[in-house]
Amino acid sequence: MKITKNIVVTIHYTLTDDNSEVIDSSQGGEPLTYLHGHGGIIPGLEAELEGKMLDDAFKVSIQPDLAYGVIDKNLIFRINRSSFADSKNIKTGMQVRGQLTKEGPSMIFWVKEVNNEDIVLDGNHPLAGQTLHFDVKVSELRNATKEEIAHGHVHGPHGHHSH
Repeated sequence: MKITKNIVVTIHYTLTDDNSEVIDSSQGGEPLTYLHGHGGIIPGLEAELEGKMLDDAFKVSIQPDLAYGVIDKNLIFRINRSSFADSKNIKTGMQVRGQLTKEGPSMIFWVKEVNNEDIVLDGNHPLAGQTLHFDVKVSELRNATKEEIAHGHVHGPHGHHSH
């Protein structure tokens, strides 16, 4: 069986940055399972997995535009601490929910900096702008169920919702 659209794929992986620092890994934990062809993983990795087979192992580098995107400077901004009702509890590294505009959708921002007057927020994904290096091994493949295909995601290893 080859990896094509509507195949449920399970991989073990290690993700590193340009300095070979491990960002994430399934080693010693649960592998990643996704429904191929439905945008469940970053586009560059999904494209690399297309056509692979059970037990295939490979290393690949994914550029930012096919991973979490390039950094959008319009999503980084400084706001006055008084804009936060609970500003004394805001710490660097926290996530806060907010909107770019009054009519805009709610989104997650990361607190990048906190000083006496201002808080710097960043709406970019933490891995935006980074080239991602994957070491991948395909560990399991199966046909998706009709329900999984209709919903566009995996419902657990045996075709039902995991609890």
